[in-house]
Amino acid sequence: MTLAVLTAGGGTALAPADATQLASDLAAALHAAGAVEVERLGSDPARLRELARRAHDANEPVLICADNLVAHPSLLWMLATEPSGRTTALIVADPSGDLRADRGQVTAAAEGDGTARFAGAIRVAAADLPALDKVADREDLLPALVEEGVVPIATPVRLLHAEQVHTEPELARARAAVAAVDEDKARLRLAVKEKDDFFTTYAVSTWSPIVTRAAARARLTPTGVTWLSVLLAVLAGLAFWQASRPAMIAGGLLLYLGFVLDCVDGQLARYTRTFGAFGGWLDTMADRGKEYAAYAGLAAGAERIGLPYAWPLAITAILLQTVRHMTDAWYGQLHDEAAARPVAAAAKGVGARLSAASTRVQGDTGSVAYWLKRIVVFPIGERWALIAVVAAFTTGRTALAAVVAWGLLAFAYTLALRSLRSLSMRVSVLDKRDKAASRDDGVLVRKVLAKLGGPMPLAFAALGAVASLALTVALLAGWAEPPARLELIVTAVLVLAAGLPAGNGHRGPLDWLVPAFLRAGEYLLVVAAGLIGSVPTPVVFLLLLALAMRHYDAVARMEKSAPAGRRLDSALGWDVRVVVLTVLTLLGRATLAEVLLAVVVGGLFLINAVVDWRGGNRT
Repeated sequence: MTLAVLTAGGGTALAPADATQLASDLAAALHAAGAVEVERLGSDPARLRELARRAHDANEPVLICADNLVAHPSLLWMLATEPSGRTTALIVADPSGDLRADRGQVTAAAEGDGTARFAGAIRVAAADLPALDKVADREDLLPALVEEGVVPIATPVRLLHAEQVHTEPELARARAAVAAVDEDKARLRLAVKEKDDFFTTYAVSTWSPIVTRAAARARLTPTGVTWLSVLLAVLAGLAFWQASRPAMIAGGLLLYLGFVLDCVDGQLARYTRTFGAFGGWLDTMADRGKEYAAYAGLAAGAERIGLPYAWPLAITAILLQTVRHMTDAWYGQLHDEAAARPVAAAAKGVGARLSAASTRVQGDTGSVAYWLKRIVVFPIGERWALIAVVAAFTTGRTALAAVVAWGLLAFAYTLALRSLRSLSMRVSVLDKRDKAASRDDGVLVRKVLAKLGGPMPLAFAALGAVASLALTVALLAGWAEPPARLELIVTAVLVLAAGLPAGNGHRGPLDWLVPAFLRAGEYLLVVAAGLIGSVPTPVVFLLLLALAMRHYDAVARMEKSAPAGRRLDSALGWDVRVVVLTVLTLLGRATLAEVLLAVVVGGLFLINAVVDWRGGNRT
């Protein structure tokens, strides 16, 4: 942050000395927040436009603050250090306000549907400065920017205080309100997510701020805490592998403590405002790696004591969770796109009614319905709690079975409701991203299949997934006997057919599901090839783990606004892997195929990560 401006708050009757002191206090707070230069503009839209153009040319954001704002300095610091790099606005909860905060974004509210109002400070990202240029003469700056298509991130006041004052009594009350709050203690509580899941809220966040403060005093970085969390999860997996009762109990405890640290790394980043693209990416990748390491430990431990079917359950769990997470990621992108371009209030249908009902439930914080909705979707806290408790008292196989059962229920629930809601949103999202990278298309699709062309990308992707599922079920049920060459060839062709519409616009309301179906088609084909070629189940799991980390890498970069990087394996997409797997399996070399692909995919993922993040921001 290099530039901040103080603008006229409008209609103030403060004494000149008080107005000057307030402006000086704000200038000091802005400098402390990172502004190198602070300009006092008053009511001068021409000068604001000039500064906005200067900042745009320098590719720098501008922090704009009303000169009659009384606020804790930490709030301006939070604005200045918003990690997404997007425009962000300070808002106050207000049911009668003209704004709406939804999923952390600020949009215009329909009449009677407001949830917030502007508190007087906004950081305008460099990309949005042209919009600021257009509305610089508007007094209602934030609503004006929203009208221009800017979708700011919400920075809610919550436990701190921010208020624009116009009279001496208001100034006195506002200063008293600021002085009454322990700012450091409030910042520590604000580092905890405002709305989290049930287990995290009551079993972690009640005491994790103590650990966060201790980590800050010990000068640990968020990334350092993430690595400690990884270490505890690996130790938990090794304990599960031992499979004795004391080891299982220890594994459950280590997994819980690892999850606490998994929460602490984010809290520490928010408390100290030390964000970085690498840290956000690492946190996402570590979460998945730790969970899947626990699956492997549980399966290996169950096999160690002679329990059958543990590895197939682990394979089912990793396949289910990865495919489901693909739907989570893309539905989140779709929801953000819908928030940026709200559907007309007259929208009808089941999806619209479900959206309204969901909004009402989410607004009733702490109610039974609120917590049931958050629990049933089986978030990470509930998954880790289930694994830890069930493993401690039973076996690894039972824990994996519980994860699969609850995961299937949660997947069916979320997929059905989100599909209905997305139909009412009437927006698309995949066509606004790098489709080839999001789909993980390789050279065969890019150079051949996409040029042949085809309609209905979702239908083709779903057809491939269903074909792979049918072959897997047939092999498990004994309806198809290895080597099942014809069945494998037909299935592979149907999976590859999903590459024909790769050049299609992907503008359908459900096309956000295409990446998930592509992942399902490939992963299930890996399982089917393993059954045909009698591949050891740990090898099948290893290949699925390598594929999952590759696909999570792309999603994490998208969600954390991290650089796409230099993909050394862009040619080795799902299509090429399907061909290699199918050909080698037909030749009787299924185990070689899966080992080779696991090594290549996993190795290239690690090389990409090292090349892209070496020397980067590692906070």
